[in-house]
Amino acid sequence: MLRNKVPEVTALFWVAKVLTTAMGETTSDFLVHRIDPPVAVAGAAVVLAVALVLQFAVRRYISWVYWFAVLMVAVFGTMVADVIHVQFGVPYLVSTTVFLVVLAAVFALWYATQRTLSVHSINTRPREFFYWCAVLTTFALGTAVGDLTAVTFGLGYLASGVVFLVLFALPGAAYRWWGLGATAAFWASYVLTRPFGASISDWLAVSHARHGLGLGTGQVSLALFVAIIVVVGISSGRTRMRVTGLTHSNPAAPPQEN
Repeated sequence: MLRNKVPEVTALFWVAKVLTTAMGETTSDFLVHRIDPPVAVAGAAVVLAVALVLQFAVRRYISWVYWFAVLMVAVFGTMVADVIHVQFGVPYLVSTTVFLVVLAAVFALWYATQRTLSVHSINTRPREFFYWCAVLTTFALGTAVGDLTAVTFGLGYLASGVVFLVLFALPGAAYRWWGLGATAAFWASYVLTRPFGASISDWLAVSHARHGLGLGTGQVSLALFVAIIVVVGISSGRTRMRVTGLTHSNPAAPPQEN
């Protein structure tokens, strides 16, 4: 039995999650416009594989390992969704539907074999495997949904970001006041962080002709990367302080690494 290998779901968790989704969008765009797209996708796949091998190799939650894996899922998941549309001409509505079905299948198989979808019990290899399958699918789904509203439906990136910000807040409100289960609320919010973060980062990066601020994908990616380091560092420090306090109050408590 492993220790739970995902971070505690706090406000800082959601901030880091949104930042990684945003950086995944702009970093993917930056790479595929400066490197031959097949090479960029293959390279991202290799780095993602390395990140996941590291994540599966450790036996407890380690902050930089976990968030490195999430960031690479964000980059690669964006590339997958974009390649399906750009290279193969699949409409965003179709890809959104396909990814939604795939995600539902992952959740169904996960629950059928593990009897839980809770992120508080990612403490076995099968549950960890299903967790990362779900994470990868949510990133691809969120990318397709964000592009669907911004491009196909013509809302633009800023308006799409505002819409998804409101939608992101709804599961939390439903959990707190209207009786929605914690697991359902978590995964609904998790999916919606992707189109929210991606829409805002696109709005910051794309040109004025595309109704953005024109800051550039490279500059936005760099700023987001610095922000991720700061947020993850703060979160890791708080976790370490909390664990240290628990250890001092209970000398038998096992140490944890972050």
